[in-house]
Amino acid sequence: PRRRTRRSSRCPGLPPGDLAPPPVALPDTPEALPVGVANEAGLQPNTVLVARAVSAQFPQISTIDGVRPDSKPWHPRGLAIDIMIPNPESPEGIALGDQIRAFAMANASRFGLQDVIWRGTYSTPAGPQASGYGHYDHVHITTTPSG
Repeated sequence: PRRRTRRSSRCPGLPPGDLAPPPVALPDTPEALPVGVANEAGLQPNTVLVARAVSAQFPQISTIDGVRPDSKPWHPRGLAIDIMIPNPESPEGIALGDQIRAFAMANASRFGLQDVIWRGTYSTPAGPQASGYGHYDHVHITTTPSG
C-alpha cells in the first residue's frame, strides 16, 4: 500500500502559525507597486523598485533606510537601502533576513541588483563573493543605476 504523507502549509523559518505571504507579481516599473515603508526621496528607480517590492512581499518589515551620508557612494547616491530586520538575532529574524536575501537574488535582473549583504556575506548575482561584511541587524541591497 502507498503511504500518504501530509504536506504542511507552514514555511520553514517562519514563526509557528505564520504563513509565507503569497508571491508578489513584480512589475518592471516602481510606479506599478504601492509606495512601501522606505522614504523614497533621492532613491534611484531600481532602488525604489526593490524597496517597494520588499515592502509588498514582507509586510512584517517596518523600516527601510535609504539615502544618507556615508564614506561609500551607494547610500548618498540613492543606490542602496538597508532593510531593518525585527529581532535580527532570533531564529525568526535570521530566517526573515534569509528570505529577503533570497527574494532579492531571485529577482536580481529585474531589480538591477548589484549586491546584497546579510549576516557577514557579500552576495552578487554571480553568488556569494566574500564574508566578513557585518550587517547582522539589516539586509543591505545595492542596485545599479538604471538606463
